[in-house]
Amino acid sequence: MVRTTVGWQAGPAATLRRTPLKRRELRPDDLAVRVDYCGVCHSDLHALDVHDGAGDAPLVPGHEFTGVVTEVGFEVAGFAVGDPVAVGNIVDSCGECAMCRAGQENFCHAFPTLTYGGADRHDGSTTLGGFSRECVVRDRFAYPLPAGLDPAAAAPLLCAGITVWEPLRALGVGPETRVAVAGLGGLGHLAVKMAVALGADTWVISRSGDKAEDARRLGAHGLLVSADRDRMAAARDSFDVVIDTISAPHDLAPYLRLVAMDGTLSHLGHLGSVTVEMMDLLVGRKKLSSAGSGGRPATAAMLDFCAAHGVGADIEILPSSRVNEALDRLRRNDVRYRFVLDLSDLD
Repeated sequence: MVRTTVGWQAGPAATLRRTPLKRRELRPDDLAVRVDYCGVCHSDLHALDVHDGAGDAPLVPGHEFTGVVTEVGFEVAGFAVGDPVAVGNIVDSCGECAMCRAGQENFCHAFPTLTYGGADRHDGSTTLGGFSRECVVRDRFAYPLPAGLDPAAAAPLLCAGITVWEPLRALGVGPETRVAVAGLGGLGHLAVKMAVALGADTWVISRSGDKAEDARRLGAHGLLVSADRDRMAAARDSFDVVIDTISAPHDLAPYLRLVAMDGTLSHLGHLGSVTVEMMDLLVGRKKLSSAGSGGRPATAAMLDFCAAHGVGADIEILPSSRVNEALDRLRRNDVRYRFVLDLSDLD
């Protein structure tokens, strides 16, 4: 038997259309989740851009969502019907490799099963994402949503949030740290909020001064304009950590020059090829790193931290019927700072 629900599936011309969807019957360790809110990520745009609606497997985007448990498999012990939960961009992993054993399922050697566009590890079917009214998820990859977190503002934490949280924690960001965040978008604004909550002296790097007020509102201590060569030169070797969330291809050299002795540039936004002059690393023993998503322990810890410190995404909520509008505006960077779809209009 299969379950049926409704969601937004890719059709021609990289648009989404409302359509009935099939979900599997619950396995012993599964949860059925009514999806209430789902964030809209740049990854969704990329998936649509490369999707061939005529020949590819079905595509239902959405990999950062919150909702409520509506049914549990008979082996599930940690969740009950009615529990609020959050689900991110990974819904399974091998559970056996060194990365999985270390709690870094995001780096699973067998590759993690993605929330959409992945292959189910049991039956090989294509996973369908959170732009739908119901999802069926393995219980290990659902997280209790802490009290005090707004479910809509919490949804982007499961992708954008965990993507910046893991490097901030891995690099030891805290009260004695100077942090600069390059790019004030979906990832960047959460990096600022988290760095500030961790106690760091936090700055924003932006192409212009237009976001100076937003930077202050988010808690940043100041803003550097990347086009201002004099100010960038004056800030050389100033930051222990630079979190680079810029999504377009760009030169890393100006950002490496801002990194202090033995500091790190964490390059998160653009996942394509980069060119690095080794002298930019050599002078100051600087390090270049990256990160992607997060493992189960880090994701749970992030949610608890955000609840304790009142950290959520700055969002614009749209009914899911306006999903194509949200995608079009996201292409133009016309959002501050994350769209979230309200899926209740699929009832």
